[in-house]
Amino acid sequence: MFDALQVATTVIVGVMVGVEFSVAFVINRIFDALPEDSGQLGRAHGGRMLGAVMPVWYIGSLVLIVVWAVAGRHHEGAGLTVGAGALLLLSVVMSLLLLVPINNRSKTWTPENRPVDWKEQTKRWERWHYVRVAVLVAAFALLVAALT
Repeated sequence: MFDALQVATTVIVGVMVGVEFSVAFVINRIFDALPEDSGQLGRAHGGRMLGAVMPVWYIGSLVLIVVWAVAGRHHEGAGLTVGAGALLLLSVVMSLLLLVPINNRSKTWTPENRPVDWKEQTKRWERWHYVRVAVLVAAFALLVAALT
C-alpha cells in the first residue's frame, strides 16, 4: 500500500509540475507569438481554466505528500519527503500571495477592459511563475530521490 501511495503521489505531483513547466516555457511563448489580442485572450482563458483546476491539484498533492511523510516516517528518504512537502507548501503560499491576485484580475481581461499596465502585470506574473516552477521542480526532485 505504501508503494502505491509513493507511485501515485509521484505521478500526480510530476504531472502537475509538467503542466506548470509547460505553461512557463511553452504555452506562454505560444501566446506571445499570436497576432493582435489573441495572446491576451488566450492567457485569460488559460487563467480561468487552470485557475479552477490548480487549487485542487496543489492541495491534493500537498495532502498526498503529508500522508507519505507520515506513513513513511520510519523509512529511508523521510527527510526528503518532508523537504518536498515544505517546498510544495512554499509554492502554495507563493501562489496565494503573489500569483493568484494577478491571475484573478487577468482572467477577466478583454481587449476592451484590460488595464493600461496589463503587459507589466503579465510579466510580473511570469517572473513569479518561473520562481514557482523552480520550487516545484526541486520538490519533485526530492520526491523522486525519496523513492531510492
